[in-house]
Amino acid sequence: MQGTLDLLILKTLAPGPMHGWGISRRIRQISEEFLRVNQGSLYPALHRMVLKGWIVSEEGLTDSRRRVRFYRLTAAGRRRLGEEMRDWDQMVVAIGSVLKAT
Repeated sequence: MQGTLDLLILKTLAPGPMHGWGISRRIRQISEEFLRVNQGSLYPALHRMVLKGWIVSEEGLTDSRRRVRFYRLTAAGRRRLGEEMRDWDQMVVAIGSVLKAT
């Protein structure tokens, strides 16, 4: 997963704000339990992305009234998501070409 965490987080946040545990759970659900993002990787990545201006964080309450930090994309984050997705598509094509070569 190295190098793809930013893409996964940005894509997960594209539909709307989510708290950290929700981001991790959503990635796990969508990948049918294949991808698991642990807290030791997730929260430093979120913090770094806040510093880069790709996401912002706001305090809020969960449905169970627990205070958590919600994250949402900024305009810069949406642009970065587009860049990351283009880069990923190019990487998939390149790797596929190498794997198909004889």
